[in-house]
Amino acid sequence: MTERQLHIKYLEYFSASKLPSPDRELLESAVSAADGAYARYSLFRVGAAVRMSNGEVVIGSNQENAAYPSGLCAERTALFYASARYPKESVEAIAVVAVDENGVLSELTYPCGACRQVMAEYEMRAGRDIKIIVGSAGAVQVFTGVKSLMPFIFDNLA
Repeated sequence: MTERQLHIKYLEYFSASKLPSPDRELLESAVSAADGAYARYSLFRVGAAVRMSNGEVVIGSNQENAAYPSGLCAERTALFYASARYPKESVEAIAVVAVDENGVLSELTYPCGACRQVMAEYEMRAGRDIKIIVGSAGAVQVFTGVKSLMPFIFDNLA
């Protein structure tokens, strides 16, 4: 038996105001996107913003449905729309944030496994990592590539 360890490197900012301007603006777009969330059942509103290689920003929000699990997370909503709208462009970065009636949550809200796997697919298609920005009212974490969030992605391409 061999014991192994994973080490994940990421940047942590203690205020969104300290982010480089393009990343701060992307996070602000994600906050605005949460206004479009349909979260009637969970009351958990999430916004995502995707920056494409052509500089365009596409937003998405979580969309719930009484016929659970027919809804969709903010990240996949934004990624799928971005791919449909700009099929020849690649994803450079995605920002994700959760809000409630008082504003941005104080806790970081990371993408779920399904969203991480979708991000991995977009990375494989583009042949490069996506910057992942996870925001809260306090800290903001910036990851380079989905393997930083999900090291054992499904990538068994035949």
